Amino acid sequence: MRFLIDECISARLASYLQDAGHDAVHVLQEGLGGAPDSEIMAEAARQQRVVISTDTDFGELLAQQSATTPSVLLFRRTRHDPRTLADTLLANLADAAQYLDEGAIVVITKDRMKLRRLPINLD
Repeated sequence: MRFLIDECISARLASYLQDAGHDAVHVLQEGLGGAPDSEIMAEAARQQRVVISTDTDFGELLAQQSATTPSVLLFRRTRHDPRTLADTLLANLADAAQYLDEGAIVVITKDRMKLRRLPINLD
């Protein structure tokens, strides 16, 4: 799977995911440090990558735009050290992969995972 990791998460997460066979880059590697969330979303969509973040603003942007891409994976109420995040993501990826491929917001917490397909209709 292809991932774009937001700057609120350590770039080491990209290395852990690469070691597991995924194509993962950090926003700093892409020259997007300090970029607005909308720019990060546009780049993720262009590169067909899943955004990984702890920032709920990405979900709000998808909802406001009724967007179908890119997918977003949010970590909420979990430890944010990169090894724990990698282990948690890899343990849940098989269950989330189809949703992420088709367009979804996936929220992973300490003890559960929530999936919501895109687009999100606010009506």
